[in-house]
Amino acid sequence: MTNSTNKPTPTFWIIGITTLIWNIMGVSAYLSQAYMTDAILKALPKADQMYYSNVPAWVTAAFAIAVFAGTLGCIILLFRKKWALFLFILSLIAVLVQFVYNFFIQDYMEISLINLIMLIMVIGIAVFLIWYSKKSKENGWIS
Repeated sequence: MTNSTNKPTPTFWIIGITTLIWNIMGVSAYLSQAYMTDAILKALPKADQMYYSNVPAWVTAAFAIAVFAGTLGCIILLFRKKWALFLFILSLIAVLVQFVYNFFIQDYMEISLINLIMLIMVIGIAVFLIWYSKKSKENGWIS
């Protein structure tokens, strides 16, 4: 086991900042959905209107937990604290809950190739952050 005073590589900071920006974009998407006005909702296609009008509270909560836990996890990672791992795990669980609804329960919108690609990216990044925080702990970059 290495000493926790090891200096992180520049890649650590690049990954931390890039994934923080990614998660902040997720927070922005959540806030846009949570505070969507009636005018914006009515401008959407009918299927989207039906979807957004009928999203259960537990799905909205999962979305919020996913993006805020991921964002806080990235901030904590940049502060070099190992409990970022817990936040990344929480974020992944929330992502999976949200996407179970979006891909298997809701029947208002068709699942497009773009949605599928986004699902793979979001889950992939969430899994990567869990792996990377474990690796960072092993390397002594976080404690």
